[in-house]
Amino acid sequence: MNADLSESLRQAVSDAGNLGTPLMIVGSGSKAFYGRKAAGNFLEVAGHAGILRYEPTELVITARCGTRLSDIESALAECGQMLPFEPPYFGQDATLGGTLACGFSGPRRPFAGSARDCMLGCRILNGKGEVLSFGGEVMKNVAGFDVSRLMVGAMGTLGVILEASLKVCPKPEHELTVCFESSVEHALSAMNRWCSEPWPLSGLAYDGNRIYIRLSGSERAVDAVYRKFGGEILEDGNAFWEDLREQRHEFFRADGNLWRISLAPATPVLDVPGDWFYDWGGALRWLKTDAPAEAVFRAAEAAGGHATLFRGDSGDGRVFQPLSEGLKCLHANLKKAFDPNGLFNPGRFYENF
Repeated sequence: MNADLSESLRQAVSDAGNLGTPLMIVGSGSKAFYGRKAAGNFLEVAGHAGILRYEPTELVITARCGTRLSDIESALAECGQMLPFEPPYFGQDATLGGTLACGFSGPRRPFAGSARDCMLGCRILNGKGEVLSFGGEVMKNVAGFDVSRLMVGAMGTLGVILEASLKVCPKPEHELTVCFESSVEHALSAMNRWCSEPWPLSGLAYDGNRIYIRLSGSERAVDAVYRKFGGEILEDGNAFWEDLREQRHEFFRADGNLWRISLAPATPVLDVPGDWFYDWGGALRWLKTDAPAEAVFRAAEAAGGHATLFRGDSGDGRVFQPLSEGLKCLHANLKKAFDPNGLFNPGRFYENF
């Protein structure tokens, strides 16, 4: 069935190329809120699903793009394993392809790697209707220009991810979440310092009032570090990190523009009015503000980072940090190489990509 669907997708792309008809790639739709509005006819890929290979002893899983994250994580859990990058779902039917296309990673990302770090190889459908394979299922196959990882976060603008091979890891034996009250300046300094220590950290966040620390590993190692930290034990720590990952935390409930700002962890507080939440030890900063998009982009750039309007309306259609001329040229060249007819998700990333 899926082999037939793979050929059907290839034929649909080939026909669209001949007609010059743009295509909007659609999985479960759980991440349709993210990015700009793409144009084109729907290219539905959710039916192209299924786990193709899973080798627990090799810590690798290969699945089709329409495979639900819940199915993948259930299969991994049976063998005591998990996806290291702790991907957010934003919907119960979230798919592997959509997660990789958006490049989403959860609170564990600074300590276990990102979605891009976990990508070993993939098969894609390019804008000419050709099926191409990149990378493999072991790290030694990843050499030179790593095209498979280029697909992570490309928003489907370079091609359709038909299947992907990912690194997986064992689930921790024991986890504990503790918290402390803190000022924002102390929190940023402390989190930056702790990340340089050889401690079993797997989550580090600050909500504007308290620092939250998740420790993962053997019970002995976790308890040893807890004795150093002290602090209040959060009885339902798993729920806290899941609510943060899925944006069910109280911070995310209010209406208004929500910005995702990536910075070096030790970067001081940005001078932009609004409410802030700090994840990834300070490297990922969520901002709720009514400030103009230009002010947010400018502040992020001045601090050496970049901003993305995660939810909301900038008023001028801009979502992602404006590109320099050099980066615009690079994006255009990559788009031309993989999708010369401009079929895939036109306008989803930037106006011309």
